[in-house]
Amino acid sequence: MIFLGPSLEHERAREILDADYRPPVKRGDLQQLPPGTDVVGIIDGVLLTDAAVGHREILALLDDEVRVYGGGSMGALRAAELSDLGMIGVGRIFQEYSSGRVDGDDEVVLAYDPFTLLPLSEPLINLRLNLEEAAARGAASRESVTRLISMLKRTYYPRRSYELLASMVRENLEADEAESLSEYLVRDRVDHKRNDAILLLNAVKCGC
Repeated sequence: MIFLGPSLEHERAREILDADYRPPVKRGDLQQLPPGTDVVGIIDGVLLTDAAVGHREILALLDDEVRVYGGGSMGALRAAELSDLGMIGVGRIFQEYSSGRVDGDDEVVLAYDPFTLLPLSEPLINLRLNLEEAAARGAASRESVTRLISMLKRTYYPRRSYELLASMVRENLEADEAESLSEYLVRDRVDHKRNDAILLLNAVKCGC
């Protein structure tokens, strides 16, 4: 059983792992799993539109010896909180939460179409990690990146996007730096949530 939404299309996910795919997990879903479920993967989950999946729900599965994987989005957040108790964390975003370098639910929240599950905004964690990597590669100064991340964090989550970030870059950076960073974000940006979703599916597939 895999709870997956805007991080990765279900069709692509099925190419990697033949599984029962459900939409983003919400509170109560884990209490209604089919009998005999022995593996659960949590990638996406609701945060603001409904009650988020609770820690006790996951702990109850772990007590019943169900293997629970988390990564990518809500799964990464819960895995960072419960890895010491047996939940299996996967991917870069899990590592960011687990290390304490990133905290707060708003890092992974995004707007998405409830019918198609397609994303309608960009999660802050993707924007943050790509900006930080741009600074590490010399495409922008760390001071500029810190300022841009702060601006994005203050932005209401459905408005966060690469288009908005591009506007912020043009309006707040000097021309040369703005051009360098803009080129990096177009050419080299990474969708960490998508990559982590794929890593989780492969981890479930191999039983890692």
